[in-house]
Amino acid sequence: MINRIHELKEIINKYIYEYYVLDNPTVSDREYDRLMQELKELEEKYPEYRTSDSPTQRVNGQVLEQFEKVEHKIPMLSLSNAFSEDDIRDYDRKIKEIVHNPQYMCELKIDGLAVTIHYQDGFFKYAATRGDGVVGEDISHNVKTIKSIPLKLKEKLDIEVRGEIYMPKKSFDKLNEEKRLNDLPIFANPRNAAAGSVRNLDSKIAAKRNLDVFLYNVPNASNMGFIAHSETLDYLDQLGFKTSKERRLCKNVDEVLDFINYWSNNLNNLPFEIDGLVVKLDDLYAQTEVGYTAKTPKWAIAYKFPAEEVTTILKDIIFTVGRTGSITPNAVLEPVRVSGSLVQRATLHNEDFIKIRDIRIGDRVIVRKAGYVIPEIVRPVIEERIGNEVEFKMIDKCPECNEPLVRNVKEADHYCVNDHCPARIIESLIHFCSRDAMNIEGLGEKIVEQLFNEKLIHKIPDIYRLKKPDLLVLERFGEKSTDNLLVAIEISKKNSLEKLIFGLGIRFVGNKAAKTLAKKFKNMDEIMNSTKDDFMQVEEIGDVMSNSLYEYFHDEDHLSVISELKTLGLNMTYIGQVEVVDAIEFKGKTFVLTGTLEKLKRDEVKAILERLGANVSSSVSKKTDVVVAGLEAGSKLTKAKELNITIWDEEKFSEVIKKYLY
Repeated sequence: MINRIHELKEIINKYIYEYYVLDNPTVSDREYDRLMQELKELEEKYPEYRTSDSPTQRVNGQVLEQFEKVEHKIPMLSLSNAFSEDDIRDYDRKIKEIVHNPQYMCELKIDGLAVTIHYQDGFFKYAATRGDGVVGEDISHNVKTIKSIPLKLKEKLDIEVRGEIYMPKKSFDKLNEEKRLNDLPIFANPRNAAAGSVRNLDSKIAAKRNLDVFLYNVPNASNMGFIAHSETLDYLDQLGFKTSKERRLCKNVDEVLDFINYWSNNLNNLPFEIDGLVVKLDDLYAQTEVGYTAKTPKWAIAYKFPAEEVTTILKDIIFTVGRTGSITPNAVLEPVRVSGSLVQRATLHNEDFIKIRDIRIGDRVIVRKAGYVIPEIVRPVIEERIGNEVEFKMIDKCPECNEPLVRNVKEADHYCVNDHCPARIIESLIHFCSRDAMNIEGLGEKIVEQLFNEKLIHKIPDIYRLKKPDLLVLERFGEKSTDNLLVAIEISKKNSLEKLIFGLGIRFVGNKAAKTLAKKFKNMDEIMNSTKDDFMQVEEIGDVMSNSLYEYFHDEDHLSVISELKTLGLNMTYIGQVEVVDAIEFKGKTFVLTGTLEKLKRDEVKAILERLGANVSSSVSKKTDVVVAGLEAGSKLTKAKELNITIWDEEKFSEVIKKYLY
């Protein structure tokens, strides 16, 4: 009997490889199903012979309580971007400064979710997401359901491989059609659908979604004896992995540009979405010579296609209310696919934006994604107007509470000034819980809105009065999720003062200003007792923000909220890193960072400067004391030279901080 089980495993795995990797099935679906059923029955009867590499183990209905963290032994770095032929030639020029006659491997940039897969003795061990590049999440239970990923390799070895999990267009269309039939929200694009499927705690969900994968890298290939990236891709093929066959080894930059031009004109013919192309130096030893920046390899670059522009009909203009009361007009569009996403809405910013462009309801408009992410209307196609288009007229009352709107003389936005407007309250609660503010995990937009509608929260302090019995009776609230939420709420009480300041949603006060205020005044009482002049003395806080701060902290309703939060146990003091008081080169001085730093991450440098008592600014002015300039520093460095400001390179910066930090 064991021989028959072994035989069935070999036959079925062969058929899986032919169907899902080679795209060349040699057996009918009916015969495949019959063999699989026979194997399942034998393994149920003789469970001692069921092994981890059996095709029956791909879908086991495993449900996790949470994802386990996985630390990447070799970081999963992102790529720098190129947007033009000049960018690619510049990349080639820099490579040639180090490498003689470089060759490049060009590959499609699959629009999916990055994954790393580890094998031990030839058997699947675990798979993880990129995460932040250093720590990801274990998604083995879902990755095992992807049939093009072998559970057992053709060779018995330890290896890590990396690639991109994606959802084919056909699978995506089928999934969204099923959602429409069941009156469920549809996915915006295949990438979101793939990511949502892979990051689901229930592997049955992923198994139904027909996900696929392309493998494109062996991180330690040179240690395995390979001398070229192209060799590793061929080796992945030999091991039974699925790699993209639309790759090309190019002998020079002109061939690279030919590859780019070809796929720029043919990307829509692919059965999956791509968001660009990847160019890699093929020689592995040369890759090491060229090296890395803090975040990206210098030997590789991602070419991004120009923003796709499409036309569609502007059906209507609706209005939304922000947390500060700002009213934003939004375009309701005839659904259209733009750069891989189905777009039905686009922001129109404000009244002036619409009137300057003469955008009218009923217009055919040109739509694109700003920065490949945010849908925007470029302009109306005026020559296609037929005469029944409706000119835009700004509303004068809030669409939520019907109170009159106000527009300040020096501003483009209209505002609802009703503090009791439901839309404003919900948005302010969402902002308070967001990652950059109090970072209360589990209190996302939908949950906040649900709790507001259930009358469990109406103002910020109500978040800290939530009780388990009140939550358990609600939809989407199980025992575990409720406990996790209440723990997250309790943890947020310990946040440093700047998190609370930003979370309160004071007009004009962003993340950086909140931190500046917390560091300067140290506690909430000092801030509340400050005058406009006190605020004006703080670096980078001007007249407008000073007025806003003074008005906020002299409003009885706001003071009442802060008093309640204090009573509920929220921290009201700055608990960030302690400054080094004797760092004379830094304390009280203003630094500006520009260019690419090779050894240190920009966030690390910023943290060091703040720890040593310096202020970090985003722009160069006469008040700037020092500019730290990395590679390819641009206009900021030029301006610093014009103003005769002290300039440090990375080596000088590292030398000066040594006596304080090392």
